[in-house]
Amino acid sequence: MPTISFQGVAGAYSEEAVRQQFADAEVVPCPTFEGIFAAVEQGEADYGMLPIENSLAGSVLQAYELLMEHDLRVRAEVILRVRHNLMAAPGTQIDDLERVKSHPQALAQCERYLARRGLEAVPHFDTAGSARDLAANPEPACGVIASALAAELYGLEILESGVEDLRFNYTRFFVLGLEDPPRAQRSKTSLIFTTRHHPGALYDSLGEFARRSINLLKIESRPRRNRPWQYLFYLDFEGHWQDAECETALMGLLRRSSFVKLLGSYPAATTPFDEL
Repeated sequence: MPTISFQGVAGAYSEEAVRQQFADAEVVPCPTFEGIFAAVEQGEADYGMLPIENSLAGSVLQAYELLMEHDLRVRAEVILRVRHNLMAAPGTQIDDLERVKSHPQALAQCERYLARRGLEAVPHFDTAGSARDLAANPEPACGVIASALAAELYGLEILESGVEDLRFNYTRFFVLGLEDPPRAQRSKTSLIFTTRHHPGALYDSLGEFARRSINLLKIESRPRRNRPWQYLFYLDFEGHWQDAECETALMGLLRRSSFVKLLGSYPAATTPFDEL
């Protein structure tokens, strides 16, 4: 049974991603994203579950910075359909509620729903933490927004499911480990690179993929933390780095760039649209 580290308390959406990916696993909750990496590197966990982007909120910037700083390999990606649930202590009716606690991002994603019901949004440090704290200290007229898993773990009753304003709410995770995964039939590759400082440098770098008809899935720039006004580029593309065309493109990228770090080639996940 693998052991998986994740950021948050028990019942976090990251733990839902763990349960989606692994049929059976032990979990290691960590207070920070840095703790996910440390747990794997120190042998306290076999793998780490790291959120890297949300379809509504965008990239998790700290996650990308940590991928640059550490040498863990991406073994898989997981795409989780984020379904927010309004819950309260057993016996509470939805009409009894006056305020709702949750992480600010979850509250923002349910803003129209809360306004329609006339509920006050009260920011809390964590979605699952809100559920845990309410279960430990029930408050009259108070509910929380969290995962169905959190309701199950802390004995709360779900009053209404799917209270998010937009249904196309997904979070993409990387499963991190010490070694590369077995080669899959349908792969995706992630890497980090920097260009030389001259006109057309980025154009020339990306041209290595275009000339070989390799589909780019994502490109994003981030400032280099140790060099002001210089940038790192995070790139995802279809294919495995050992595929002939991909390997040739990467060799071309190495010649044109000042730095390339391969994060890994891993099985590509499918967005679960059938849940909508």
